[in-house]
Amino acid sequence: MLNQLILTGNLGNDPEIFYGSEGDPVSSFSLAFKSGREKTGWLKCVCFNKNAEIASTYLHSGARRQSEHLSASAILGYVDCSLAYKFGRIDKLPMEFKSDALEFGTCIHRVLEQYYSAKMIGDKMLLKDVHQIFETTWTGIAAGRDDIRYSGDNNFKTLLMYGKDLLTAWYNKLPDDDFTILSIEEAFTFNLPDIPIPIIGAMDLVEEDSAGTLIITDFKTSGRAYSKDEVDQNQQLTMYQIAAKRNGFGDREILLRFDTLVKTKTPKFEQYWTTRSELDERRLIKKAAQVWDGVTKGVFVANDTSWKCKGCAFKQACDEYLEAKREDYAQACNQ
Repeated sequence: MLNQLILTGNLGNDPEIFYGSEGDPVSSFSLAFKSGREKTGWLKCVCFNKNAEIASTYLHSGARRQSEHLSASAILGYVDCSLAYKFGRIDKLPMEFKSDALEFGTCIHRVLEQYYSAKMIGDKMLLKDVHQIFETTWTGIAAGRDDIRYSGDNNFKTLLMYGKDLLTAWYNKLPDDDFTILSIEEAFTFNLPDIPIPIIGAMDLVEEDSAGTLIITDFKTSGRAYSKDEVDQNQQLTMYQIAAKRNGFGDREILLRFDTLVKTKTPKFEQYWTTRSELDERRLIKKAAQVWDGVTKGVFVANDTSWKCKGCAFKQACDEYLEAKREDYAQACNQ
């Protein structure tokens, strides 16, 4: 007897294909579906062999991200510099360059995602496999590109070597815990009062321990270690807790964690644990409403005295906006 189940919903993330220890292709993705009148449920789908290849080729997300929305990064970006928010998210100006830190971080993130995707199905990756995935991914991301701005003495080859050292430090220090992996790149969406558009995002890793406690992890690369205050006040983690509670985990105890690959001269790996209170959630919800109010009223102010300005990918656009007449900037955006 053949059992058939038809699933209908929205794709949370593009399937990424990887290969098990025997060379068999595997891909995974999340599928959002309506559960009851208000709730959104999520299913983790894993495909093998030919189905994995089909899924990675033909399934694509993006409709939700292409529609109007807010996210943790958008909210924090508006607070940091609302003019840069306007350039990137409203005017949709192309970035003037891509930083090596951003592209390198994306590459590391993809490697960790593949590591945990393999672990989820019982396949323990060897360090040499991690290195090979990094080399392949970094080559695909950065080789031959002239729009990446490398800092200091960095270049494609030095970051290729350093990435392997950094992943070695992570691999050797990663705790051998017995947590159950519930999902990787867990996409979410929910609504907040006074904001007519959805809040969306994705949690890098969601696990649970033997007591049923939910553990939400965000992968980070950083040039330095974090302080306790930075971890405890990080609003991206707060948003993840709000999302988890509004998507079926409201009755769970929730722990939040940064898995941080620290890009110091001697690479390091650190795990930072934290929690959030209802007060933390209310503060972020109010801030999100204030951001949306500012966006709808067209309030965009340049934070042009920030130390981040020098490395901003909209620096030239910012200078032109602040120094040019309004009609000149409007004409430039329409070209």
